Amino acid sequence: SQLITINPWDKSTIAAIEKAILSSELGITPSNDGNLIRLSLPPLTEERRKELTKVVHNLGEEAKVSIRNIRREANEDLKKLKDDGKISEDDYFREHDVVQKVTDDHTKKIDEIIKAKEEDLMSV
Repeated sequence: SQLITINPWDKSTIAAIEKAILSSELGITPSNDGNLIRLSLPPLTEERRKELTKVVHNLGEEAKVSIRNIRREANEDLKKLKDDGKISEDDYFREHDVVQKVTDDHTKKIDEIIKAKEEDLMSV
């Protein structure tokens, strides 16, 4: 239960897979025998659990930033439609509120996922 093996179909991708694992912030060093990559997972100490919690939090923040960027782009598109006269000002504000509601809903879901994963990591 402490060893993960990766056996890619295309053996030429082993180097890329190994490089990706090394560049990740997981703190796992892969061993490569030419056909198979082995990942030895250390037991989770309290310190390691806290590190993984930080990684989860950072990934969640990146997801929320992406959602906010999508919201900004949607609002810019709505403003362009309003300025071009393709939608009325009432429609603009109505759709602007819809975009904000969808953004808030997805941000809340991300917060819930982060919280659940943090609780899962910190439980022994």
